[in-house]
Amino acid sequence: MHGVDPKVLGYLGRALSLELSAVQNYSTQARLAETWGLGEAAQRFKAEAAEELEHVERVIARMLALGAAPNASMLRPAGVGHSLRELLEFDHAFENDLIALYTEAVAYAARTGDQDSRLFFNGLLDEEKAHARELQSWLAELEVGAVL
Repeated sequence: MHGVDPKVLGYLGRALSLELSAVQNYSTQARLAETWGLGEAAQRFKAEAAEELEHVERVIARMLALGAAPNASMLRPAGVGHSLRELLEFDHAFENDLIALYTEAVAYAARTGDQDSRLFFNGLLDEEKAHARELQSWLAELEVGAVL
């Protein structure tokens, strides 16, 4: 692990914790949506969980490549609620936390000249921004559906 920036490892550790939390969150919400009879929503949550699991695998691979043992410090509780809207609002806020982490990590890596880490974090940042946009669209669909 000689020569690896401890701050980059810190970002990776926080990323692993948040990404694992996201997998737990979306998996829980998929089951909750199923119990509510919302099959399409359940499938969308399952797809989100699968995407976040892919992020987990990428973060683990990056940590191993840097010689660090992956170690998630603490998982956040899953976002549960009484409506699909509540779940999506929780998820949008959660995605914004991931975006904030990756934005900070990209900026740090750019400042320190660590192009590999900058590119790695930027790829995850772009995907989390896409997730946030998808959630925003889903919330907008609910609004349109409520008007009908």
